[in-house]
Amino acid sequence: MHTTNYVNTSIAVADDCPADHGVIPPVKPANPSIASRTFALIAHNPYGYTSDDVIYTVYADRAEMAHSDRPLVREDYFITPRACLRASDLGKRYGWGIHANHDGRIALYAIGSAEYLALSTDGRLPNDTLQSAERPVTVLKAMRSGRR
Repeated sequence: MHTTNYVNTSIAVADDCPADHGVIPPVKPANPSIASRTFALIAHNPYGYTSDDVIYTVYADRAEMAHSDRPLVREDYFITPRACLRASDLGKRYGWGIHANHDGRIALYAIGSAEYLALSTDGRLPNDTLQSAERPVTVLKAMRSGRR
C-alpha cells in the first residue's frame, strides 16, 4: 500500500507561487474545488488529519461516496501511488505551507507568517520546546507550476 504521508516535514510554497500571503481558495458552493476542500479540512482541524486522510476524504467527497463504503474503498485507493500534498494548489498557487508533525498530522501556515518562516528555515515552530536536533524537520518545496 502506498502513502502520501510525511513525518517531521515542512512543505514550503513553490518558488513560482504568485501569492505573497496565504489566500483562502475560492469556494464554489455547487462544486468546491480540490484546493478549497483540502484547505477546509486542514484549516478547520489543524494536526487532526494525515495527508492520506485529507487526500482520500477529498476524493470520497467529490465522488459522493457513502460514508459506510469509505473504509472498504480506501485500501484499494492507495494500492496505486497518489500525488502528495506537494502537488496541491495550496502550496503552488495560494501561499500555504504545510507542516507534518511527528505523528504525520498536518497543519497549514500562511507564507509570510512567523510560523511559516520558522518552519521553512530551521524547521521549528517559534514556541516549540523540543530542540530541532531532537526532532529534525525536513524542509521540502511544493512542486512548481511551470517548468522554468
